[in-house]
Amino acid sequence: MNTLRNALKRDRPSTGLWAALIFLVSLNLRPAIAAVGPVLTQMGTDLAWGEGVQGVLTAIPLIAFAVVSPFVTFLARRIGIDMSILLALLCIAAGDFVRSFGGNVGIWLGTVVFAAAIAVGNVLVPVIAKRDYAGHVAMATGVYSGCITAGSATAGLISSPLAQMWGGWRASLAFWSVPPLVVAALWTLRILHNHKTAGETGDSGDNGDRNTMANVQCLTSAHRPSQTDQSSRSVFARVLRRPMTWYVTAFMGLQSSAFYTMSNWMPSVCTSIGYDASAAGVYLFIFQGIGIFSGLLIPKLMNMRGSQVCAALTASAPMFIAGLGMLLLPHLMPVWAFVGGCAQGASLVVALALIALRGRDSAETVVLSGVAQSFGYLIASLGPLMFGVLVQATGGHHVPLMVFTFVAFLQCVVAVIVGKPSKM
Repeated sequence: MNTLRNALKRDRPSTGLWAALIFLVSLNLRPAIAAVGPVLTQMGTDLAWGEGVQGVLTAIPLIAFAVVSPFVTFLARRIGIDMSILLALLCIAAGDFVRSFGGNVGIWLGTVVFAAAIAVGNVLVPVIAKRDYAGHVAMATGVYSGCITAGSATAGLISSPLAQMWGGWRASLAFWSVPPLVVAALWTLRILHNHKTAGETGDSGDNGDRNTMANVQCLTSAHRPSQTDQSSRSVFARVLRRPMTWYVTAFMGLQSSAFYTMSNWMPSVCTSIGYDASAAGVYLFIFQGIGIFSGLLIPKLMNMRGSQVCAALTASAPMFIAGLGMLLLPHLMPVWAFVGGCAQGASLVVALALIALRGRDSAETVVLSGVAQSFGYLIASLGPLMFGVLVQATGGHHVPLMVFTFVAFLQCVVAVIVGKPSKM
């Protein structure tokens, strides 16, 4: 027992198939969220919830991302990065289960639990990928990003069929507590293997601990001024004063808002115009899945004529077109799902690239990343919440889609501004 406890508190790099387990972790960072959209209407009917309440439920994960992410570094310092991932996987599984079978209170409690756990994974998975694939960081980043998208798309595709097969949404959502448990078991074996290997080679693990903690502090310390570095306060203040910081934050928030709004409400829009639940799941799969490919292609436009205007606008405009299409020609939903999907995958890549490009040095980039993602997710949480409230207030999807389309237009405007390199 002591051996296990000691093993779980030490972080060491992995290689080969053990290192590749991080990609299985990535697969589990979105299904709990993405599985809700296709059964959201069923949940509302079963629980007598209006669309406004449904909107609140879909906004909770984004609020959790914004609130929890700054504190992940404290957890990682306390129990180690690898143990934090294991705990996150177990909490995702527990949250999924409680949401399904914990009654009305359990729905809210379970959602908060798994959302907070996913926030831990959001922060730490890039750290581990960078540590274990130090010579192939770009490749590892592309693979784990693709796995996150694939997990989301798969959950959206099969959530409704599972509900039909198993007699309701509770069993369908509970299914997603199983994969993280399987990966948690494999992750435990990975930790024990690393501990055994380190023991045979006489490696105390101290260097690995310091290196990985340095990485996680870089990712998370942007959410607060450092107490150990006196200059960090001035860096933080300087970044906050720059208008470009808030343009990048707005772009991050608007593109995330569009993705999560459509991920949660597209199935509802589809069923309202006559598509069955299975077809709605397929269109959601198209919307989410095509983003893998658009995200791989958009970097080719990232330095056209010395700016990122072309890339940012190319990534943003399709979502505006998709919004107009759903308003004017809703029965062509497969087309708009494809077009919107092209936007969401590319926009995320552009948003992350802009964070790296708009920081003048590494210290500013860390601060900018923290500000853009924390405030960005808060902005994003308003999207699905507002959509649900407007559906309930107006009794249909026309007005919410009009507002969604206007927000997509705002993203295009911000894209032009944020795409121009700052001279300040």
